[in-house]
Amino acid sequence: MSGGEVAGLIVAVFWAILVSFLAVALARLARTLQRTTELVAGITQQAVPLLGEASEALRTAHTQLDRVDTITSDVAEVTANASALSSTVASALGGPLVKVAAFGYGVRRAVGLQAGDAGRARARTVKGKVVPAARRGRRRNRTED
Repeated sequence: MSGGEVAGLIVAVFWAILVSFLAVALARLARTLQRTTELVAGITQQAVPLLGEASEALRTAHTQLDRVDTITSDVAEVTANASALSSTVASALGGPLVKVAAFGYGVRRAVGLQAGDAGRARARTVKGKVVPAARRGRRRNRTED
């Protein structure tokens, strides 16, 4: 064999080895693509029912939110009515009630003056402590000193 034939034979062997490696790589790539296709098909089969369930859950949540909105508006209306009723009762009964309380205080004060209790300072017990009358907020008349 001549040198050119040996070189041609070496190139042919390397070419065959290269083609063999490429064939193995392509076979593995084909297997990977097949598994990827199966995986995507499986995910699609599982995702479609999940999307249907999610859609149903959203519809149910929307219905519940509509109910809550109705309840909230009813509660706001009841609150407004209660506020109006409260202000009406306060204006109707508040003035006369204050007048009755003031009249009662005046009667007690007059009865106290008649009995002679007005000049005496009495001590008051607050949570187990005796507080003198001067510390209860009464003003002493300094002109008497």
